[in-house]
Formats: sequence, structure tokens, C-alpha cells
Amino acid sequence: MPNDTVIKLIQPGTFNDQLTDVLRNGARALLAQAVEAEVADFLGTHADLKTEDGHRRVVRHGHLPEREVMTGIGPVAVRQPRVRDREAAADDPGRIHFTPAILPPYARRSKSLEMLIPILYLKGISTGDFEEALAALLGKEAPVCRPRRSRG
Repeated sequence: MPNDTVIKLIQPGTFNDQLTDVLRNGARALLAQAVEAEVADFLGTHADLKTEDGHRRVVRHGHLPEREVMTGIGPVAVRQPRVRDREAAADDPGRIHFTPAILPPYARRSKSLEMLIPILYLKGISTGDFEEALAALLGKEAPVCRPRRSRG
């Protein structure tokens, strides 16, 4: 007698969701445009500063290595532009440097995701089940986000 009544449930990460893929690609493009607009505005505010030989003092200087930021729709890759102050040394306190407001340094998760982790804990999900819960929400490729333990 066959087991026709057994229904296999879809496991997180075992299917391809085209809508989520479109959203991630759109988020990646929108984030890149926003960071590029922010750096262009930054360079525009410092365009009047010149070096001793008459060149612009603050210029674009490539990109930092690509990194992934975990968001509510899963990981989104981003490349942050670099800005160089031609007149100041690296240890000069008067050096002009660019830090985007949209993408804080060393940010690996969006603020909304940072808030999700304590909420999951308060709702009764044990720390051992975080990986499974976050994989269901963010996709299988989501890195494990464990809550920080307080020292004390």
C-alpha cells in the first residue's frame, strides 16, 4: 500500500524564487545608485578645494572590496566608492575622508535585521534555532546571525 497521504513540505533554500531574485537585484542597483549619488554630492561640496599645483584636492579613488550586507530580503552585495585627499597624509587629523551615511563602515546587517534578532529571542526562539529561523526568512545563503552575549 503506497503512502499517498504523505506531503513533503518545501524546505527553505531548496527552491528558486524569481521575485526575490528581482528584488535583490533591484536593491543592489538602488543601493549602488544611492551611494554613488552620496559620493558625488560629497565631491561637489569639496570641489573648490585645490592642491598647490591647481588640481582638485578631493578626488575619487576606486572602490573598497565588495561586501555583502544582510537585509530583510537576504544578502545584497555592495561596492563602496573610495575618496582620496591628495594634500593630507593618512595620519593627518585634518584629512578629508568620505563615510557614506547610507552604508556605515563595517555594517554587515541592516538595522531592521539587527532589531529582528532580539525579537526572535524574546518570542521564544532559542539561540540554537536562529540559523533555521533566519534561513527560512532570508534564504539558505544567509550567514548565521547569532545574538551577542552580554558581558557581566
